Amino acid sequence: MVLDIEGTTTPIAFVHEVLFPFARAHLYEYVSDPRHAASIAEIAALLAPEHADDVSRGGRPPALVERYARWLMDRDRKSPGLKLLQGYIWERGYRSGQLRGQVFDDVVPAIRKWHDAGIMVAIYSSGSVLAQRLLFESTPDGDLTPQLSGFFDTAVGPKTSPSSYTRIAASLGHPANQVLFVSDVTAELNAAREAGLQVILSIRPGNALQQGAEDFEAVKNFYAISP
Repeated sequence: MVLDIEGTTTPIAFVHEVLFPFARAHLYEYVSDPRHAASIAEIAALLAPEHADDVSRGGRPPALVERYARWLMDRDRKSPGLKLLQGYIWERGYRSGQLRGQVFDDVVPAIRKWHDAGIMVAIYSSGSVLAQRLLFESTPDGDLTPQLSGFFDTAVGPKTSPSSYTRIAASLGHPANQVLFVSDVTAELNAAREAGLQVILSIRPGNALQQGAEDFEAVKNFYAISP
């Protein structure tokens, strides 16, 4: 089992109304703290090629990490550097108790049931692996990470690229046709299906209507999934 997060395990509203605003509100505080110099250098190195590409395309992105990060946030860019920066900021929020992971009510019992049945459960999200771990460590029902066999972000490739799913299946040690991917985005499901995975469309409150949704088996909760 490979699960998406936003719109699949976790309400879209939590991501867009809690996590994203928290990162934006604490961005300047984080990047201006000298104790984070090493982390900022790491993030700057990740952002540099993306910034150069934006400039080459005729854009006028700001050069400073903090201002460029805001520029990327405004565009909802799936930027690895931005996602890592957000993860570091959210880590402070989770550790301080200001943030707590949120999942749908059916997620915890389903993951525990699958795990107890010997089914590997992994996560694939555009959010950084750090951000994924923080969310599942801090659910109201406790730490779910012991029941999760892997975390994957866009370091394995874009979520709309079939090769990303091929790499994930290989990493989990299973043939692609023995892996089930659940997501609320049909473009991702199309890519996973092309790679040979089984796929299911997640229908959750607040999810956007998806083009081609009729081409996929759909579920409204994890209780309906019987791997």
